[in-house]
Amino acid sequence: MCIRVSGRVAAVQFGGIFRHDIRSLGVAYETAPATDGAPTARCLILVTPDGERTMNTFLGASVDFTPADVDTAMIGSAKIVYLEGYLFDREEAKAAFRKAATTAKAAGAKVALSLSDAFCVDRHRADFQALVREGADIVFANEKEITTLYQVNSFAEAADAALQNCEMAVLTRSEAGSVIVAAGETIEIAAELVPEVVDLTGAGDLYAAGFLYGLTQGAPLPACGRLGSLAAGEVIGHIGARPERPLRKLAERNGLVG
Repeated sequence: MCIRVSGRVAAVQFGGIFRHDIRSLGVAYETAPATDGAPTARCLILVTPDGERTMNTFLGASVDFTPADVDTAMIGSAKIVYLEGYLFDREEAKAAFRKAATTAKAAGAKVALSLSDAFCVDRHRADFQALVREGADIVFANEKEITTLYQVNSFAEAADAALQNCEMAVLTRSEAGSVIVAAGETIEIAAELVPEVVDLTGAGDLYAAGFLYGLTQGAPLPACGRLGSLAAGEVIGHIGARPERPLRKLAERNGLVG
């Protein structure tokens, strides 16, 4: 399986580290670095004893991603294109999202959208709703993000609203696990049991990664959800958003991959 990433970083310091590290994992990353303007994005994360975190984020060069940076050839060869909602504040970024979604659909690829941040959803609700309705096949969100998107009080109402606008909604609920809502079925996935929740940073990202891996391999939706839960469970057991144990071996041990 080939994984490719597009995103803007600066040419020096943290940008160089990012390019090196992501490529060392076998991920193709070819977006040209920014040679002027803002430096590479960074985030100072404060983790409390219960594993919750407060993020102080500087988006830096990442927000300068424009339609010109959208690699249409790369998108045209993909099975699934995953769009990260954190970058949705600027109009040029919104245009890049729409171009990526249009390109993917024209090529027969699925478009997955992560809402990413309830505050960003609140700032751009109408545009997010339009993107879900017109551009996304799969929506990833936590409970707060999806209820914010549709301005409803209950999780069930939000899940129903999402399904009226896209093919599938994959909704995480912290220790309550996750719910996959697709045509004709609602699948509940238990949260992975861990000895101690140390740091919740990256849980949603790892869940999406596990789920999408399963989907690209043709796994049934319950197995996709279990892969997501397993990956998220690994990353919350230690400080930092990078897995410390090989995720494939965890999946094999749990009978989720051959």
